[in-house]
Amino acid sequence: MTVTVRQLLEVLGDGNFHSGEALGKALSVSRTAIWKQLSKLSDLHIDLESVRGRGYRIPGGLELLSPEEITAGLKPDAGALLTALQVLDTIDSTNAYARRQLEQGSVQADDYVSVHASTHGSAYLAECQTGGRGRLGRTWVSPYGRNVYLSLVWEYEGGATVLEGLSLAVGVAVRRAVTALGVADITLKWPNDVLRDGRKLGGILLEMTGDPVGTCRVIVGIGLNINVPSGVVETIGQPWHDLADHGLSRNVMAAALLSEVLPVLESYPQHGFAPYRQEWEEHHAHRDQEIQICTPGRASTGIARGVADNGALCVDLPEGRKYFSGGEVSVRAP
Repeated sequence: MTVTVRQLLEVLGDGNFHSGEALGKALSVSRTAIWKQLSKLSDLHIDLESVRGRGYRIPGGLELLSPEEITAGLKPDAGALLTALQVLDTIDSTNAYARRQLEQGSVQADDYVSVHASTHGSAYLAECQTGGRGRLGRTWVSPYGRNVYLSLVWEYEGGATVLEGLSLAVGVAVRRAVTALGVADITLKWPNDVLRDGRKLGGILLEMTGDPVGTCRVIVGIGLNINVPSGVVETIGQPWHDLADHGLSRNVMAAALLSEVLPVLESYPQHGFAPYRQEWEEHHAHRDQEIQICTPGRASTGIARGVADNGALCVDLPEGRKYFSGGEVSVRAP
């Protein structure tokens, strides 16, 4: 019989000391098999303490994701919209996995909570991503068992025009979820970043498949820093923040995100971004501040003045007021 890293972490996750012998008995494997899996934890940036005569422990413990806990924590309206929830271990990225499920036409796995065998309304979470991506191809650092990596699939009629501003509306939903759990100083950076105290807490990545003018499916990827381990800090190429000081449960946070985002996805074709515009602007990180707008081959400096009903960013430039949509546009501090 073999043992997986996840099975080992399910025991060590309580933060208590466990001897190699006790771990072997609990998992019905030899101490050698246990040692082989323990040796892999450093590659996952999981701190393991070893004390002679006491055994091994993960200081502070490690909370693994639980489909049952997450679905139990959903608000009723969101629970009615969720058709499948799958928790994965280590994959390339939840968005890439969701895209493969779309190509197959249905959820092809046994380890998920399902109401209907359909990709529409499906949610995918992972303990770790080896190829997590942010906007414009940037790397999203995704250590094991510490943050939330979530992708949702939703189907729409009417193509891309129906979805204008959706990433901003999702940002509003993410902010609602985080602040509802008692976290302050959460702002939004156009078009898809969530900041805490001015540093990046999370990001949103939307990908569309299907007919751009007809029936299409959108994969909504959300990454949120919960407790970033020290071993990956130097690999993050920008100012960042997490929620470690609040001691929040990853399962509670995942349920809060689903509870806020799913209703937004369901109602978006009827209402668009307009109902979220005021709330987004109230928490705009750069409202009335000088910013640098970067487009392919050009960088311009101006004053951010809010967003339009379609989610376009309004900027006062030296040559006049202009509106910028997503795509290859990015915003930086000057």
